[in-house]
Order: sequence, then C-alpha cells, then structure tokens
Amino acid sequence: MEFAIDYVLIPFIKILVVFLVVSGVVAYLTLAERKVAAFIQVRLGPMRVGPYGLLQPIADGLKLMLKEDIVPSQADKWIFTLAPIITLIPAFIVLAVIPFGPTINILGRPVSLYITDLNIGVLYVLSISSVGILGIILGGWASNSKYPLLGALRSAAQMVSYEVALGFSIMGVLMLAGSLSLVKIVEAQKDAGYWYVFQQPVAFLLFFVCALAETNRAPFDLPEAESELVAGFHTEYSGFRFSLFFLAEYASMIVASCMAVTLFWGGWLRPFPNVETFLGIPLHFLDLIPPVLWFAAKVVVFLYTYLWFRWTWPRYRYDQLMKVGWQWLLPIAMANVIVTAILVLVLKG
Repeated sequence: MEFAIDYVLIPFIKILVVFLVVSGVVAYLTLAERKVAAFIQVRLGPMRVGPYGLLQPIADGLKLMLKEDIVPSQADKWIFTLAPIITLIPAFIVLAVIPFGPTINILGRPVSLYITDLNIGVLYVLSISSVGILGIILGGWASNSKYPLLGALRSAAQMVSYEVALGFSIMGVLMLAGSLSLVKIVEAQKDAGYWYVFQQPVAFLLFFVCALAETNRAPFDLPEAESELVAGFHTEYSGFRFSLFFLAEYASMIVASCMAVTLFWGGWLRPFPNVETFLGIPLHFLDLIPPVLWFAAKVVVFLYTYLWFRWTWPRYRYDQLMKVGWQWLLPIAMANVIVTAILVLVLKG
C-alpha cells in the first residue's frame, strides 16, 4: 500500500496537476499577450467574451476546434499530422524535472514539489527541448510548400546557432553548483546565500537572449517572419493542428522562464535566503510567502518580459541573426566559461 501511494498515486497526482496548471497558463498566456500588446499600443484588447475578456481563450479554443482542418493535397499526411504533436510534447515532458518548490509535509507524508529529481536534470531539459525543433522542421517539409520549407530551414539554422551559446551560458552555473540536478542547483544557491545571477550576470543575459531565439520569439521570430514568409513553417496549417504549434510556443516560453528562474534567480527561494535582516530591515515576513508563490512570481516576470519584447524590438534581418549568434554571443559565452573556471579554481585553491 505504501509503495502504491509513494510511487504511483503521488507521482500521478503531480503529473496531473502540472499538466492542468500549465495547460491553463498556456491558454491564458495568449490572452495576456493580447492584453499586453493592447496596453503598449493604448488599446483595450479582448473585452467582449466574459468580464474583461477573461473567457476569450475558451472561445478561441472552441473556434480552432470547429474550424475546417485543411491538409494540402500534395502534403505528406502522416508527417503533416505528427509534426505539431512532436513540437508540443517535449515542452510538457521537460516540466517533469522543474522544481517548483521544496519538499513539504502533507498529512504527515513528505511530498516534493517536483515530479522527479534527475542527477542530470540540466542535460535532460536541453536534450528533450531540442527535440521540439524537429516538429517544426517536419511540419515545414511535409507541407510541400516553399514558404513553410524556408521557415523550417531558418528554424534549423537558428536552433544550431543559438543552442551552442545557450549551453555555454549554463556551464558557469554548473561549475558553481557542482551538480546537474536542478534541485541541487537551487539548494546550492540557498547555501551560498545569494542567487547565481549576481555571480553570473553575463551568463544570465546570454541565456535569456538565446532562450528568446530558441523559442522563436521576437525579435528572433525569423522562422515565421510574416512580412517575408506569410506565416513561415505553419503556413499550410489550420484549425486544431495550427493551435498545437501555437500552444507549443507558449509552453516553451514557460519552460525557458522556469529554467531561467531555477538556474539564475534562486528557484523557489525568497530574496536573501539566508539573511534575517538587510540594512537593519527585518526580512522574516518574506518567509510567510510560500516558496511556490515566489517561484510563480519570478516566472510571471519573465513571461511578461517575453511579451514586452515582442511589441518593443524590431525583427532582425537573417544575416544579423547569424552574426549575433556566432560572432557575439558564442565568443562571450566561451569567455565567461573560461573566466568562471579560473575564478572557481583560484577561490577553491
């Protein structure tokens, strides 16, 4: 009975909660994007469906499911159908190792606020999330149309260009924490008494810029590029299949934000995790806020930044995109790794 509760029931409940919560957040993130865009452009945004437009994501979902689902006559139908699924699933699978909070007691039983803790959690996230790009490439190729194919090729080149710098930007954090486990990285920040963003500010900026490019968000949305490629890799998609690509992009934004918070901003830790007073100001009241809410608040800040960037920065030309990735971000990321390694050896020695 104990085995069934600890290894079957509790993990199943965790998976269900994470899936339902993230699905809800993804749905309402589409509304948040439209509201943020309206705020920046001094408009109201969706207001018709429900109070303040709060039911708009439900209406959008029903509309997409009821729309006619068209498949081009010369498309590879199996791959055309499979591509959006391949893009969406990895974005949800990687959430299995994201620590949303510490271990707490529920009804006298210790329950960790994460599905599992892998000792290679960082590698797991990088490897699984990279699979999502395969769905974009397959979707563009299977459509048998020149605009989706060009979008897919752009996406492949963009992924290769920024994945390398992204990996290097994380290495400094791994050297400081001495572990690939996301839980242990957060605990190492607690032991140190500060978040790693203060020791690795350059790495954080590199990670954030690369995450923007990896999730195909503006100003790095070249795989879509409406002004050049109609809609890019999903030009020929409609109805429910198109919505899967749309949801995958927002789910990837959530994953990238969770990783940034976990690696650089202390995960579920409150500000100054080991400090009781700061400049004579007591900080005990910060412990009253549950760790999960600290984590969620940090993620919301990053998600807002994603939306803000889209309506603020102009899109790069493709040659500029490649130049930024290879000639600027990668050399800076490698230099940051070398400097961090030297400092770690000197301080430990």
